[in-house]
Parts: sequence; C-alpha cells; structure tokens
Amino acid sequence: MDYFIFALIAYLLGSIPSALIVGKIGYNIDVREQGSGNLGATNTFRVLGVKAGLVVSFADILKGTLATCLPIWFAPDINPLIVGVCAVLGHTYPLFARFKGGKAVATSGGIILAVNPLLFAIMILTFFIVLYLSKFVSLSSMITGIVAIIVTIIQQDIALMILTSILTAFVIYRHRSNIKRILNKTEPKISWM
Repeated sequence: MDYFIFALIAYLLGSIPSALIVGKIGYNIDVREQGSGNLGATNTFRVLGVKAGLVVSFADILKGTLATCLPIWFAPDINPLIVGVCAVLGHTYPLFARFKGGKAVATSGGIILAVNPLLFAIMILTFFIVLYLSKFVSLSSMITGIVAIIVTIIQQDIALMILTSILTAFVIYRHRSNIKRILNKTEPKISWM
C-alpha cells in the first residue's frame, strides 16, 4: 500500500507539465503547438528561449529528485529508484497534459541527482561536451545515458546500473524519430552564437 501511495504521488509530480505552464503563464504560448510539439526542455529552449528553457529544465529535474527523495525522507524501506521511475512515467505520459509529455531526459537525471550526485555531475559534463562537439541535443542525451551505465558499472552499483540501463533504453526509444533524422541529416542543430 505504501509503495502505491508513493508511486502515485511520484507519478502526479512527474505529470506537472512544466513546459506547458511556463509557456502559457509566461508567454501565452502553448509549446505543444510550436516547434516539435514536445513538452520538454529542448522544445522550450527552441520556442521560448534560454530563460524559459532553463526554468523548465530545472523544474523537470526537480520532479525526479523530489519524487525519489520522498521515500528516502519518509519511508526508508521503500526503494527510491522505483518511486523515481514513476515520476519519469508521469513526465513522459502526464495525466495533466493528455498523456503527451517530454522525452524523459531531465526527470531521469533528477533521480540520479537524488541518489548519486557525482554521477549526475558526470552526466551533466558529458551532456555538454557531446552537445558542444555535435550540436545535437538528442544525441547528447542518448550518449549521456550510455556513459551513465558505464560509470555505474565502474562504481559497482548494481541497482543503479539496472536503473540507468532501463532509463537509457527508454530515452533512446523516445528519441527514435530523432535518430532517423540524424541518420537522414535532417535533425536540427543548436547554435552557440
């Protein structure tokens, strides 16, 4: 019963559509009708700019972190990683936005931040290095997940290795259209200028 309650709370936290809220309240724009139509930070950056994109990024990370920390704080016998995954599912299939959400990257990172800040820092560093070299947000997200798996193997953290493997597979699945566009050379690149 406790698992169900924490899982439900985590799912509802994840379901808060940060990009939709920031777009409508701050800009009177529905990001689902602009750019890729995705309710994630990348589309927010493209449609609304850096400031809004950063706000949405932090909010989406926070959803995963908060959901994962709830059992750590209030029910130590409950596995926080499982609860965190429920937040990722909420972010990806949000109750409050017709079950069409983001691509699971930032909220997945939020889980890692809650349980292994060093791994989170390595992931952030990896993401920006790959982004600088490739200019593809999607590719950076996927490679970051793969690096996270490798780091958990080095750290010999079996539970986190399983989690990062599942989340990375899910992130890659969510980016399958981006993979096709990268192969077809039609995936948009970011500009550093």
